[in-house]
Amino acid sequence: MRFIFEAYLPKMRFMWIWQNRKWPRFEVDAHALQPALAAARLAQGRMLGVASNLQLVDLAELQLDEWTQEAIATAQIEGETLQVNSVRASAARRLGLTPASRVPRDERTEATLDIVEAALARWREPLFEEALFDWHAALFPNGRSGITRIVTGGYRVHEEPMQIVTPRLGKPDVLHYEAPPSREVPGLMKALLEWFEAGREQPMMDGIVRSAIAHLWFETIHPFEDGNGRIGRALSDLALAQDLRSNQRLFSMSQQLWLDRGGYYSQLQVASAQDGMDVTAWVRWFAGCVEKACLSTVAHIQAAGAKTNFWVALDAAHPALTPSQRKVLNKLYDAGPGGFLGGMSTEKYVAIAGVSRATAYRELTELVASGLLERNGQGKATRYALVDLAPRSEAGMPGL
Repeated sequence: MRFIFEAYLPKMRFMWIWQNRKWPRFEVDAHALQPALAAARLAQGRMLGVASNLQLVDLAELQLDEWTQEAIATAQIEGETLQVNSVRASAARRLGLTPASRVPRDERTEATLDIVEAALARWREPLFEEALFDWHAALFPNGRSGITRIVTGGYRVHEEPMQIVTPRLGKPDVLHYEAPPSREVPGLMKALLEWFEAGREQPMMDGIVRSAIAHLWFETIHPFEDGNGRIGRALSDLALAQDLRSNQRLFSMSQQLWLDRGGYYSQLQVASAQDGMDVTAWVRWFAGCVEKACLSTVAHIQAAGAKTNFWVALDAAHPALTPSQRKVLNKLYDAGPGGFLGGMSTEKYVAIAGVSRATAYRELTELVASGLLERNGQGKATRYALVDLAPRSEAGMPGL
């Protein structure tokens, strides 16, 4: 059976890491990894520091954002698109932020969030193959991948090779990887799960290294007919949760992997299609993704804090703003320094605020007179921009 992703590297020689006589004794160069791990840990520390200062409602909102990003991104990597509103609503229900009766259920969304939740909810507990089977069955509740019937809730059993290929019209397919035969999967997974459990009870290596190796090891075995990517990423998330000893999702690794999916595919391919056991390059790259994901959360929290400060200062200085003025100012703030494409105009104000053209013109004029907007151009070319966007990350907004 063959599963496909885009090719980022040319075809490699036919030697897979699992064919090495040392398999699965992965090797890493601790000295070479030290800078990347130190940077990742520093970013984690910054993230945890800024998150610890959040109010409960803000922390809940952050987790909702990260759950949503994680579910959408891990599906996107596999070529599946989930609706943002559906994912966010379901995640809010799972986090206890929305009454269950108000949330419509979408099967694909629920299946993906089942895995996202499972990766964190039981971080204190041992991981057995039955749990992996449950994750897999949740992803394919109707027993099909697309229109193809597959084994669900169990390892693959087909005799034909499990290959990752890129088809080429009129030319031979490009083979990127071939996994171990199905008959070997139960034994290989037993070894992986025993290693994973031993690392949970008595950590033998850095938690980020453990997460990186767990993901690579799982993807190298490719134990299921489909869904290996999503379950493999959930496994690495579980390892990271065990490392941080927390079930809070404060950052999204899948979002970072999606943003650098070319690097993700390439690094996995290089690490799995080699005749040696040294996976230092893969772990270094993975640690870099942890760093970037954590720094993304820091930036997100800081941006949210800056926006809160913006509105505190704005409300104090201009308490008489109308709801429509607040709505437009909020849109302009979110648009950032670049502002709206083509600038804010009277017509756009009407569309955003849902007011008449006369009201839009009057309220824009008031905002200019208050020093909140600046006006450029004349006639139909008149455009408006938010004043003093430069200090967005400061405690307040000068001039308010």
